[in-house]
Amino acid sequence: MSVRVLQFGTTGQLAREVIRQAPDHDVALTALSRAEADLADPDKAARRVAEHRPDVVVLAAAYTAVDQAETETLLARRVNAEAPGAIARACASCGAALVHVSTDYVFDGAKGAPYLPNDPTGPLNTYGLTKLEGERKVLDACPRALVVRTSWVVSAHGRNFVKTMLRLAAEGRPLNVVDDQFGRPTSAADLAGFVLSQARRLADAPAGDPAFGLHHFANAGETSWRGFAEGIFDLAYGDRAPAVGAIATADRPAPAARPARGTLDTSATEAVFGVTPRPWREALAEIVAELQNQTEASPA
Repeated sequence: MSVRVLQFGTTGQLAREVIRQAPDHDVALTALSRAEADLADPDKAARRVAEHRPDVVVLAAAYTAVDQAETETLLARRVNAEAPGAIARACASCGAALVHVSTDYVFDGAKGAPYLPNDPTGPLNTYGLTKLEGERKVLDACPRALVVRTSWVVSAHGRNFVKTMLRLAAEGRPLNVVDDQFGRPTSAADLAGFVLSQARRLADAPAGDPAFGLHHFANAGETSWRGFAEGIFDLAYGDRAPAVGAIATADRPAPAARPARGTLDTSATEAVFGVTPRPWREALAEIVAELQNQTEASPA
């Protein structure tokens, strides 16, 4: 029998990729929109778990407006911390496993090396603080919870760095990109594929299985935002790629501070799940190709 998966979220990058790929996996997916389960109402969202009684819950919705979270603290905490905690309690009550997606922003970026799952945390902004609080609430409430931290998520849909860079280049804007923040870009499609590929194991595994707890998933390879932009333009334009100037974080101040090097170490995830994330440039090539195909297919 197919694994019954209940997903919170339908429009985000990861949510859309899970919906798109679900037919390729042995899962029966129900995806709840914000209208059906608004995380701003944690108790109502949690009731959806009891109503559906799934085998696995995927929490693919969150408050992700990093700078805006500095002024919308209460809403960010309700969505990123209180709702995941309530959903985790509901999962524990009905016996469902839970996949909760978190972020590299739980770290301060000062380690000087990639972060392991159990390294000390130290968020620099409200978004990271609320996501860390959500992690703790989830793990405290549900013994069969997998918290997956990821970073720099991109895809051919939604708002993301790849689409922003290509838009700015098409508009002929000057291209100056931060070159002193480092991380691992992640394809939403690859993250969705990982989650779906583990649905059966998560549904069947008992509490204490190494599949549960904190894990990291990101495509292989570290780069700066400027290096990421150069990779995008190289794939999109080849020899005609525009030049990308380097600027420092201090030259582009933002309401929320970012970690200088929030790079995630995925070695534990690779060992436990038997997966090997592919290089970010390989995943990026598929995203750029999909965006170019969309442009060619659009009516003039």
